[in-house]
Amino acid sequence: MPGRQSRPSREPSSDAAVYVISVAAELTGLHPQTLRTYERQGLITPGRTGGGGRRYSSRDIDALRVIADLTAHGIGLEGVRRILELENQMLALSHRNEELVAEVEGLRDALRAVAGREPAAPPSGQTPGNLPVLRSTPAGQMVVWRRGRR
Repeated sequence: MPGRQSRPSREPSSDAAVYVISVAAELTGLHPQTLRTYERQGLITPGRTGGGGRRYSSRDIDALRVIADLTAHGIGLEGVRRILELENQMLALSHRNEELVAEVEGLRDALRAVAGREPAAPPSGQTPGNLPVLRSTPAGQMVVWRRGRR
Protein backbone atom coordinates (compact mmCIF):
# COMPACT_ATOMS: atom_id res chain seq x y z
CA MET A 1 0.00 0.00 0.00
CA PRO A 2 1.29 3.48 -0.74
CA GLY A 3 2.56 5.46 2.23
CA ARG A 4 2.88 2.34 4.32
CA GLN A 5 6.27 1.78 5.85
CA SER A 6 7.75 -1.68 5.90
CA ARG A 7 8.56 -3.08 9.29
CA PRO A 8 12.06 -4.33 9.96
CA SER A 9 12.47 -8.08 10.16
CA ARG A 10 12.48 -9.43 13.69
CA GLU A 11 14.72 -12.34 12.75
CA PRO A 12 18.37 -11.77 13.63
CA SER A 13 21.02 -11.95 10.92
CA SER A 14 22.99 -15.18 10.67
CA ASP A 15 25.94 -13.40 12.35
CA ALA A 16 23.96 -11.95 15.28
CA ALA A 17 25.12 -13.67 18.47
CA VAL A 18 21.81 -14.20 20.25
CA TYR A 19 21.67 -17.78 21.62
CA VAL A 20 22.91 -18.58 25.11
CA ILE A 21 24.92 -21.76 25.53
CA SER A 22 21.98 -23.82 26.81
CA VAL A 23 19.88 -22.92 23.77
CA ALA A 24 22.80 -23.57 21.39
CA ALA A 25 23.34 -26.95 23.04
CA GLU A 26 19.66 -27.83 22.66
CA LEU A 27 19.56 -26.69 19.02
CA THR A 28 22.62 -28.78 18.11
CA GLY A 29 21.98 -31.80 20.34
CA LEU A 30 25.33 -31.30 22.02
CA HIS A 31 26.17 -30.97 25.69
CA PRO A 32 27.15 -27.44 26.81
CA GLN A 33 30.53 -28.81 27.95
CA THR A 34 31.12 -30.07 24.40
CA LEU A 35 30.49 -26.55 23.09
CA ARG A 36 33.03 -25.21 25.59
CA THR A 37 35.54 -27.87 24.45
CA TYR A 38 35.04 -26.92 20.80
CA GLU A 39 35.67 -23.31 21.75
CA ARG A 40 38.86 -24.22 23.66
CA GLN A 41 40.01 -26.21 20.61
CA GLY A 42 39.43 -23.17 18.38
CA LEU A 43 36.73 -24.83 16.28
CA ILE A 44 34.12 -22.21 17.16
CA THR A 45 34.33 -18.67 18.50
CA PRO A 46 31.04 -17.52 20.02
CA GLY A 47 30.38 -13.89 20.78
CA ARG A 48 30.63 -12.64 24.34
CA THR A 49 28.45 -10.40 26.44
CA GLY A 50 29.91 -7.62 28.57
CA GLY A 51 29.87 -10.04 31.50
CA GLY A 52 31.68 -12.77 29.55
CA GLY A 53 28.69 -14.99 28.76
CA ARG A 54 28.79 -16.90 25.48
CA ARG A 55 26.35 -15.98 22.72
CA TYR A 56 26.02 -18.11 19.60
CA SER A 57 24.79 -16.98 16.18
CA SER A 58 22.83 -18.99 13.62
CA ARG A 59 26.09 -19.38 11.70
CA ASP A 60 27.73 -20.78 14.86
CA ILE A 61 24.83 -23.23 15.27
CA ASP A 62 25.30 -24.41 11.67
CA ALA A 63 29.04 -24.82 12.24
CA LEU A 64 28.40 -26.80 15.43
CA ARG A 65 26.06 -29.12 13.52
CA VAL A 66 28.75 -29.71 10.89
CA ILE A 67 31.33 -30.42 13.60
CA ALA A 68 28.93 -32.82 15.34
CA ASP A 69 28.26 -34.63 12.06
CA LEU A 70 31.97 -34.99 11.28
CA THR A 71 32.83 -36.26 14.76
CA ALA A 72 29.86 -38.67 14.62
CA HIS A 73 31.47 -40.14 11.50
CA GLY A 74 34.67 -40.83 13.42
CA ILE A 75 36.74 -37.80 12.49
CA GLY A 76 38.90 -36.44 15.30
CA LEU A 77 38.96 -32.80 16.30
CA GLU A 78 42.24 -32.13 14.46
CA GLY A 79 40.72 -33.66 11.33
CA VAL A 80 37.61 -31.53 11.79
CA ARG A 81 39.79 -28.42 12.17
CA ARG A 82 41.64 -29.23 8.93
CA ILE A 83 38.39 -29.95 7.04
CA LEU A 84 36.91 -26.63 8.19
CA GLU A 85 40.10 -24.77 7.19
CA LEU A 86 40.06 -26.38 3.74
CA GLU A 87 36.36 -25.62 3.26
CA ASN A 88 36.98 -21.97 4.20
CA GLN A 89 39.92 -21.79 1.78
CA MET A 90 37.84 -23.38 -0.97
CA LEU A 91 35.01 -20.92 -0.39
CA ALA A 92 37.40 -17.94 -0.45
CA LEU A 93 39.04 -19.21 -3.65
CA SER A 94 35.64 -19.77 -5.24
CA HIS A 95 34.62 -16.18 -4.47
CA ARG A 96 37.94 -14.89 -5.79
CA ASN A 97 37.52 -16.94 -8.95
CA GLU A 98 34.07 -15.41 -9.52
CA GLU A 99 35.57 -11.94 -9.10
CA LEU A 100 38.35 -12.70 -11.58
CA VAL A 101 35.95 -14.15 -14.15
CA ALA A 102 33.81 -11.00 -13.91
CA GLU A 103 36.94 -8.84 -14.25
CA VAL A 104 38.13 -10.75 -17.32
CA GLU A 105 34.70 -10.41 -18.92
CA GLY A 106 34.77 -6.67 -18.24
CA LEU A 107 38.21 -6.39 -19.79
CA ARG A 108 37.10 -8.35 -22.83
CA ASP A 109 34.08 -6.08 -23.23
CA ALA A 110 36.31 -3.01 -22.94
CA LEU A 111 38.74 -4.40 -25.50
CA ARG A 112 35.91 -5.16 -27.90
CA ALA A 113 34.67 -1.60 -27.51
CA VAL A 114 38.17 -0.25 -28.19
CA ALA A 115 38.51 -2.51 -31.24
CA GLY A 116 35.15 -1.19 -32.49
CA ARG A 117 33.86 -4.57 -33.48
CA GLU A 118 32.46 -7.69 -31.96
CA PRO A 119 34.86 -10.56 -32.72
CA ALA A 120 33.70 -14.07 -33.46
CA ALA A 121 33.50 -16.29 -30.41
CA PRO A 122 36.71 -18.28 -29.86
CA PRO A 123 36.68 -22.05 -29.32
CA SER A 124 35.84 -23.04 -25.76
CA GLY A 125 38.65 -22.28 -23.33
CA GLN A 126 40.66 -20.11 -25.75
CA THR A 127 41.32 -16.38 -25.89
CA PRO A 128 40.10 -14.59 -29.01
CA GLY A 129 43.00 -14.25 -31.45
CA ASN A 130 42.06 -10.78 -32.66
CA LEU A 131 42.03 -9.08 -29.25
CA PRO A 132 45.11 -7.26 -27.95
CA VAL A 133 47.41 -9.10 -25.57
CA LEU A 134 47.73 -7.42 -22.18
CA ARG A 135 50.94 -7.60 -20.18
CA SER A 136 51.73 -5.98 -16.84
CA THR A 137 55.23 -4.77 -16.07
CA PRO A 138 56.81 -5.07 -12.62
CA ALA A 139 56.26 -1.31 -12.20
CA GLY A 140 52.51 -1.89 -12.55
CA GLN A 141 52.28 -0.39 -16.04
CA MET A 142 49.99 -1.97 -18.62
CA VAL A 143 51.35 -2.79 -22.07
CA VAL A 144 48.93 -3.55 -24.91
CA TRP A 145 50.26 -5.65 -27.78
CA ARG A 146 48.27 -5.99 -30.96
CA ARG A 147 48.74 -9.18 -32.90
CA GLY A 148 49.50 -8.83 -36.58
CA ARG A 149 46.85 -9.80 -39.10
CA ARG A 150 47.33 -13.12 -40.82
